[in-house]
Amino acid sequence: MVFQARVTKLLCLCMLLGLSGCSTWITGGFDDPDVKLLKVDVVKAKLLRQDFKLRFRVDNPNDSSLLVRGLRYKILLNDILLSEGESSDWFIVKANSHKNFSVPVRTNLWEHLKDISRMLGKTSQPIHYRLEGKLKTGFLFGHSVRIERNGEIIPGDLIPE
Repeated sequence: MVFQARVTKLLCLCMLLGLSGCSTWITGGFDDPDVKLLKVDVVKAKLLRQDFKLRFRVDNPNDSSLLVRGLRYKILLNDILLSEGESSDWFIVKANSHKNFSVPVRTNLWEHLKDISRMLGKTSQPIHYRLEGKLKTGFLFGHSVRIERNGEIIPGDLIPE
């Protein structure tokens, strides 16, 4: 009985080690998907809360379908953290195809009103924005794809003539 339990444990260990080797072999020829931020939609803007939708596109360059298990993100404006969160929507991007998805984002700009108004007051000085994130993919052998988008807004360009 004890011998049988040891053999069972040994077989389970061998299977786990074998599977971990297979995961390296399976993901070796897998290309990371390309993730693009397409658009930011304002859903609702009130004094203490602003709701947005970040619209993304995932391009799958592989010959097999890609399971996406969600997105973790941060949005910064001149290193001020405006929002961070996680979307846990699961979807599949077919092989050599793309899929669009949206992530709801909630901010409270009121907390940062002083800093933001100071930035907007300098009409010729650019305001830097950054989106950081990780797209979670895969099922058994999960993988994260890093996303980073940077840019700048010049407040003077937003003022109509």
